[in-house]
Amino acid sequence: MPVRRKIDQTAKLVGEWPLSPAATLGSSVRSRGIFLEMRARLPLPLRTLLHLESRVLSLRLPEGSDPDVEAAAAIVSEVMRNIEDLPVIPREVEDILTISSGERHRWLKDGRLQSAGTRTVKLRGRARKITFHVFDPRHIEDLLDRDLVTVWREEDAATAAENRRRAAAKAALKRAQKRGRGPAGSTNSSRNEDPPSKLRGWEDFEGEGLLR
Repeated sequence: MPVRRKIDQTAKLVGEWPLSPAATLGSSVRSRGIFLEMRARLPLPLRTLLHLESRVLSLRLPEGSDPDVEAAAAIVSEVMRNIEDLPVIPREVEDILTISSGERHRWLKDGRLQSAGTRTVKLRGRARKITFHVFDPRHIEDLLDRDLVTVWREEDAATAAENRRRAAAKAALKRAQKRGRGPAGSTNSSRNEDPPSKLRGWEDFEGEGLLR
C-alpha cells in the first residue's frame, strides 16, 4: 500500500475542492481514486502540491517555492466540473458495493454488472500494461440504491442449491444403476452354472480321464 505523504500545515493554501457524495459514492477508496486521477493530470512538478484531506482536495504551496500554482488550480477546477462522471474502477466498485472480486467477475460475465468500457494502464516501474473494465458511476449508484447486490446473492445461492440438488440426484441415479447391474449379472451366472459336485455321473466322467 502506498505511503501517504504528511501534509505541511505551514504551506500556503491555494485552493480547496470538496468531493461530493455523488462523486465519491460514499467510498474512501473512490475518494482516493479521484485524488490519484486528479494528480495524474497535473504537470509532474506540481503533483506533490495536491493533497486529499477528509474528502477535500487541497492545493498547498510550500514556503519558499514558486511554481505555477495558478495553472494547477485551473486544471483541478476544470476536472472537478465533471468529476461525478469519472468512471469507477474495479477496486472502487468492490468498496462501494461491498462485494468480492469473485462476485464482480461473475456478475460482469453474466451481464448483471454492466461495463462502461475498458482502460489500459502501465504499472509503475514496469513495462507490463494491464487492461480492466470500468463502470458508469450512475449505474453503480443505481445498484446501490436498489440494493441489487442482496438480490443477486440470493439468486446465486438459490442457483447453487439447485445445482447441488441436481448433482446429488444424478450421483444417486448412477449408484442405483450400478447396484442394479451388479446383482443381476451375478444372479444370471449362478442360474446358468450348477456346482460341479451336483452333476450326476461326474465322478465317472472324471475317472475316464476326459478332463486331462
